[in-house]
Amino acid sequence: MNKTIEIQDLGLKDYKQTWDYQEQLFKSIVDAKIKNRRDNTAIETKNHFLFVEHPHVYTLGKSGDLSNLLLNEQQLAQKGASFYKINRGGDITYHGPGQIVGYPILDLENFFTDIHKYLRFLEEMIILTLAEYGLKAERSDGETGVWLDVGTPFARKICAMGVRASRWVTMHGFALNVNADLGYFDNIIPCGIRGKAVTSLNVELGVDKVDETEVKEKLLKHFSVLFEADFF
Repeated sequence: MNKTIEIQDLGLKDYKQTWDYQEQLFKSIVDAKIKNRRDNTAIETKNHFLFVEHPHVYTLGKSGDLSNLLLNEQQLAQKGASFYKINRGGDITYHGPGQIVGYPILDLENFFTDIHKYLRFLEEMIILTLAEYGLKAERSDGETGVWLDVGTPFARKICAMGVRASRWVTMHGFALNVNADLGYFDNIIPCGIRGKAVTSLNVELGVDKVDETEVKEKLLKHFSVLFEADFF
């Protein structure tokens, strides 16, 4: 079992380029697992954790409804945004500057073989991180991700999640709004959920800008404890 995880911060990077890179890492892990089973070898599988910030982009999961995107091609271009249908779970979401996106590409057989536990641990990492900023974040029944003021008319989502897994290898991940331009969410029905607001950490704290490097450090600290993992 390999519980070490390689961290890479890709900075601001195009969505499609990052998706292709994820697929490359994902395939290398799956190929190693197939070879181990076929040839009775014991190649150690790697684990990766990518941080990235994307230029404005909307992505639609495989079970999503295109009608939840409220812009046509011309309007997307006017807003400097791109759009992709992708192979994660979930509906539509937005990525853009000021948002911390994390893509853990893990062989879960190095940790535990339970996708629901994996998603709950990702949510818990966010919840624990936001608690350090004095926010009481929660899960919302039947709605993957992390929310504030659940069960009230003021419920608002601060972190979206959508993952893909095959042969217990994961890709895609979470998008935490830290200094996000929330106006871009007005162009979609986020995650296909009507009547629910979206928020960002800087808005909740009443500040212009939150230190994103500090947020990433806190996320990794909680991730390492939850997954009993080491980073390099």
